[in-house]
Amino acid sequence: MRITRRLEFDAGHRIPDHASQCRHLHGHRYTIEITLAGEIIDTEGSPARGMLIDFSDVKAIAKQHIVDVWDHAFLAYRGDRAVVDFLQSMPGHKTVILDVIPTAENLAAEAFRTLEPLYTGVYKNQLRLERVRLYETPNCWADALRADA
Repeated sequence: MRITRRLEFDAGHRIPDHASQCRHLHGHRYTIEITLAGEIIDTEGSPARGMLIDFSDVKAIAKQHIVDVWDHAFLAYRGDRAVVDFLQSMPGHKTVILDVIPTAENLAAEAFRTLEPLYTGVYKNQLRLERVRLYETPNCWADALRADA
């Protein structure tokens, strides 16, 4: 069985070597989808009986470790020194420094790496993260899949 939970957040970024508009500072309304797979719980008396995992638990983990960290932050590549220095010159600015360029592909992979161990073993039904889909726009997204991890 597979289930998916969708969350949204806003963040800024730039792609330093991009040949067009994305090399400039800008932002997106991102959507992240977390897809988990496992066995449906059938333990009598369990509050999760009939579920793979409670959707509220899927949300709580993704919110704490990805959404709350990235929401209303500027996602900056560590190697983009001019931008990193500029952002760090603003006291209290919410900046997340990444070791990868913040493309949709890299952000999806980063979210997968972060979340994968957090969902494993939450419930005793061999729960596993299968996919993180990150929408940069409603028409553009990247999938980080278990097969890629």
